[in-house]
Amino acid sequence: MMNNNLTIPPGLNSFDSAQHFRHKGAVFWLTGLSGSGKSTLAIALQSALTQRGYSSYVLDGDKLRLGLNANLGFSPQDRTENIRRVGEVAALFSDAGLICITAFISPYQADRARARNTCAQAFHEIHIAASVATCEARDTKGLYKKARAGELLEFTGVSAPYEAPVAPEFRIDTDQESVEVSVMRLLSYAVEHLAV
Repeated sequence: MMNNNLTIPPGLNSFDSAQHFRHKGAVFWLTGLSGSGKSTLAIALQSALTQRGYSSYVLDGDKLRLGLNANLGFSPQDRTENIRRVGEVAALFSDAGLICITAFISPYQADRARARNTCAQAFHEIHIAASVATCEARDTKGLYKKARAGELLEFTGVSAPYEAPVAPEFRIDTDQESVEVSVMRLLSYAVEHLAV
């Protein structure tokens, strides 16, 4: 009679992701107004990390609103649910030992605090700071113009609030810094906090 019991040899009963990936899992949560540079910096950070052998993935609003969050709008309740789901997904990435870089306005402090609790010690809140005037000047999609004309309701920074982080782990002021300088500062911060 064949023995179908599978036994795991000693030492193989747990996966050491830090040893496998050679870095800790982490969530770098980029928050800021539309047009502040979150997605640009998130993609540049992922590229720079990949070139250095790190395993990372970018979550942004455009990706998630096409699928996982396609049923959500922009009301305060839907924004809260959007960020709750993002926090849960980001936590799964970091738990697997990967680096999750999120690029979401995430306007409410309470929602970011919930994401922090979900992701635990892996969470790094990074404020991508820029004035509304700067963001509006960069607005290639014309969103601020539509919001000011009343065509877009609940638009953060115009008709809906943005609660800036009080004590983020890191802050980048894209009003004052070039993209290149911002990316290098962000990369330096990330690498420092990914060491095993």
